[in-house]
Amino acid sequence: MSDDNKAGNLLDAAKAKIDEGADRLRAAGHEVASKVGNNPAENAADKAKAVEDRARAEAHNAEAHHEANKADKD
Repeated sequence: MSDDNKAGNLLDAAKAKIDEGADRLRAAGHEVASKVGNNPAENAADKAKAVEDRARAEAHNAEAHHEANKADKD
């Protein structure tokens, strides 16, 4: 494949890693919020949002590895 395709794959991998970091940061914020609130329902909702954000981070991590591997094959 061409250098343009390789660069595109690397760019996609970098974007996915940035998204992963943002998701992990959001998850940390929800985790903190779930521990400092006084409302048990809101705390549980924040805990669920943290779990969802961590799952999204793992998906972005897998996407980044996939794109990086495609670039390596080129």
